[in-house]
Amino acid sequence: MIDHSAIVGQGDGIMAELRDWTQWFAAYDDPSSALASRLLVVNDGIVRALNEAPPGAIRILYLCAGQGRDILPVVAAHPRRTDVVARLVEVDPAIADVARGTAANLGLTESIDIVTGDAADPATFADFGPADLLLLCGIFGNISDADVANTVARAAGLTARGGTVIWTRHRHEPNLVPSIHDWFAQAGFSLLWESDAALPESVYVAGHRQERDPAPTQNTDKLFTFVK
Repeated sequence: MIDHSAIVGQGDGIMAELRDWTQWFAAYDDPSSALASRLLVVNDGIVRALNEAPPGAIRILYLCAGQGRDILPVVAAHPRRTDVVARLVEVDPAIADVARGTAANLGLTESIDIVTGDAADPATFADFGPADLLLLCGIFGNISDADVANTVARAAGLTARGGTVIWTRHRHEPNLVPSIHDWFAQAGFSLLWESDAALPESVYVAGHRQERDPAPTQNTDKLFTFVK
């Protein structure tokens, strides 16, 4: 989900006042940008999750999916692409259409459902079921600390036992990353990997594994609200 009134990150190659989202996504194509660095880490994490998934269908849920740059090419090139069943949720119709076009060009339209809707609203994925891979990228730097904690707690019900969640957040002070790790542990997740500390402070990515069975919930409250 993209808030057109504010930037999703700042510093270390990400412009603080950028509101031209065409330019924003173009930064992914600049190898020197922080976004390009983050993209590579997320790509690698998705490949790892696909490699380690057990036989059978691999269900992927991506909230605030944007143009799908980090997921669509990876799935298309992976040996297990035919096992993937995915739902990508993006609120901006034009951006979602870009993702649909990419999915079509890569031959993924049968397996990847791209929904134009509010990724914070559980109704957009209530029928999808626990995911083997949950992607929460570009969210935690744009919502309140309380909403980050709530989203992590709710992720426990969205991720299948043994499934992976990949998330991103900057490490600018006050650095919330240690607290996020604690919240994932409390929600039943164990840390699998994290990005290199040598990357710019605007780049942090981690992968966690769900060690519990997802608890069913009737909670229909929004997971988060963008405030930046």
